[in-house]
Amino acid sequence: MSDIAAIQQLVEKRLALKTEIAKVIVGQDEVVDQILLSVFSGGHALLVGVPGLAKTLMVNTISLALGLQFKRIQFTPDLMPSDILGSEILDENRQFKFIKGPIFSNIILADEINRTPPKTQAALLEAMQERAVTIAGHNYKLDLPYFVLATQNPIEQEGTYPLPEAQLDRFMFSIKLDYPSFAEEVAVVKNTTASHNPTINPLFEAQEIIDFQQLIRRVPIADNVIEYAVTLVSKTRPANPLANEFVNTYIDWGAGPRASQNLILAAKAHAVFAGKYSPDVEDVKAVAIGILRHRVVKNYKADAEGITIEQIISSLF
Repeated sequence: MSDIAAIQQLVEKRLALKTEIAKVIVGQDEVVDQILLSVFSGGHALLVGVPGLAKTLMVNTISLALGLQFKRIQFTPDLMPSDILGSEILDENRQFKFIKGPIFSNIILADEINRTPPKTQAALLEAMQERAVTIAGHNYKLDLPYFVLATQNPIEQEGTYPLPEAQLDRFMFSIKLDYPSFAEEVAVVKNTTASHNPTINPLFEAQEIIDFQQLIRRVPIADNVIEYAVTLVSKTRPANPLANEFVNTYIDWGAGPRASQNLILAAKAHAVFAGKYSPDVEDVKAVAIGILRHRVVKNYKADAEGITIEQIISSLF
């Protein structure tokens, strides 16, 4: 199959996928789009929203529709790295035997990831970057495709541990979930208080998703679009010649090179989802806020004046 035919196939299958997800998830179109961009770009996503917005249900539904194995890890203060990765035990023959932890799956839901100490959060670092884990000197490859979709509650800070910058940088997207509209909430209440139990049909196979990820990487892109993405990321760094006064005043740290890489991959996926054969500057702009918001650190002056990260990023366009 040619790449052009494959792009058309992905456009059609994505529409069918969204229809399947909509059987359970009402609204939240932009959130679902960003998760799918992350999945088909081979990235990870951090979902930030208050309790009760169906974050867990959304991830579960998407994994079912993608036909992938799904495991949920509830992050708590007493969670240990071995609870995630697995551990070696002595079997009846007094030989060490490795028991795999829940990280060995296609989609991992790291629920309330900021409720566990940094030592346990760090257990995900190698898995997210290398798609492998090292335990007792042995390296174990994870099954592909592999995604971490983490959730975080933005309002309840007692008993939480802020995610380290190295961990945050490994998430391709930071996705904010807002409250549903009035009509959407009415639909949610109707569906969840009646005998509404839809069946989600798997539309993909694991190898098919890997093939589409490779297709997106093969999408050609003009040099000026790459330069635009790198310029945009450079503008987030205070004291950089390209940074504007807004950034120099309100930002402590800007985004690193991984942000530029993610911008290009996500822009390629965004273009393919729209049926285009090459991304342009508008595709970069469309994904920029979700990719940059967790990589830019604002200072106390910005907090005091009520300046949001989204306002600062928007000023760079």
